[in-house]
Amino acid sequence: MRQYKKIESNPNVMFGKPVIKGTRVTVELILRKLSVGLSAEEIVAEHPTITAADVREAQVYAFSA
Repeated sequence: MRQYKKIESNPNVMFGKPVIKGTRVTVELILRKLSVGLSAEEIVAEHPTITAADVREAQVYAFSA
């Protein structure tokens, strides 16, 4: 199983959904925003606690899940 530096699942945070570490921004939210055409930069602008690298790791996580 691949280890992710920026993604964690904790039952006490967002009901255990995978999130960007240290935030409440879920992988699911990032993927939904990408699916409607937002760029990584636009997502980061809306959620300044994450980075473009976090968005990319969320994509990799989803692809390998």
